[in-house]
Amino acid sequence: MGNAHDFLALFVRWAHVVAAISWIGSSFYFMWLDASLKRRETMPAGVKGENWTVHGGGFYHTQKYMVAPAEMPDELHWFKWESYSTWLSGLALLTVVYWMNARLFLIDPSKVDLTVWQAVVWSAGGIVGGWLVYDILCRSPLAARPAVLFGILFALITATAYFYGTIFSGRAAFLQTGAMIATAMTGNVFFVIIPNQRVVVADLKAGRKPDPKYGEIAKLRSTHNNYLTLPVIFLMLSNHYPATFGHPQAWVIVAFALFLGAIVRHWFNTYETGAGGVAIAWQWPVAIALAVGMTMFAGSGREATPVMRANATAPSDGGALNSVLEETAFQIVERRCVTCHAAQPTFAAFAAPPAGVVLDTPDAMRRRADQIVAQAVMTAAMPLGNITEMTEEEREALAAWAGVSR
Repeated sequence: MGNAHDFLALFVRWAHVVAAISWIGSSFYFMWLDASLKRRETMPAGVKGENWTVHGGGFYHTQKYMVAPAEMPDELHWFKWESYSTWLSGLALLTVVYWMNARLFLIDPSKVDLTVWQAVVWSAGGIVGGWLVYDILCRSPLAARPAVLFGILFALITATAYFYGTIFSGRAAFLQTGAMIATAMTGNVFFVIIPNQRVVVADLKAGRKPDPKYGEIAKLRSTHNNYLTLPVIFLMLSNHYPATFGHPQAWVIVAFALFLGAIVRHWFNTYETGAGGVAIAWQWPVAIALAVGMTMFAGSGREATPVMRANATAPSDGGALNSVLEETAFQIVERRCVTCHAAQPTFAAFAAPPAGVVLDTPDAMRRRADQIVAQAVMTAAMPLGNITEMTEEEREALAAWAGVSR
């Protein structure tokens, strides 16, 4: 059964990644296309600009109309299923990995001892509620002040990450924040951008002049999607790196990621307009400074000391335990970790040791010392959901064995 679940999660994750590549690719392409348009005197009325490109041995000529052409073309291609399939596959992945394994991935009893159904309701409610709050803000007078609106969104996303960190596991808090943002992005497409485009098409077919406001509204939402893409990708990838979600103030790392992703995206958007000089000179130094700042913050208060490190990694005769600290450490690992991290796990959720990590002998524990430190000492990422109830005293004992300070 564990094997079947693993493959179900793999296939759903595969579908999600493929769909996301398609959506992000088309989004980035159209942002680039819009920025690269050039105005020429010979263009038809209503055309904002045109673009010539070469690819695959052929030439492409693209023109953008500010509102719409005078007559509808016979064929009109809509870009929507890239977004929908990304969200649907993401929801499936959230269900298969986090909701069906809430005790492992979603719940952290040391924060709030939620039941499975309570955790799922909080998770789903946060995603829906996030979209509703975002949509209300975008329909408010703040829409006329996009910079202020984006600042408010930044503050709300950061506050949400902080809140999720108080009720969910660190890994789930990051994933949940990313899912909330991604839902708002797909909501923009489903509830705003596509319906507005349909209104414009209907007006054209009826012989009416389309209202430019629909394009302006769609442009605002599309810009939000563009600037939030890189932070969402960071949040989704971070579940493999406990130094991010496992930090006591992980919400600060979310704030770093929001700034960093938006600034990198801004450089691309500005560069693609053909700008130069100061306009494209400041983003990368700031981005690098933010990346360094995030790294330093993630490692703050976690300096290793060499007191026991040599003892922890030194080979022993036939795998025999060579210190009281090491004996204590192995007893903890055997009691709290080996149910999953054994050649033949006894925990029903796993048919094989997660990530191929086996800890069922002293030698194996020594070889994985750095991973134990990262996952169970410096952060509480492991055991998953603290399902085996590792205590703070036990984490301190592992730290003493590894020779690090917490």
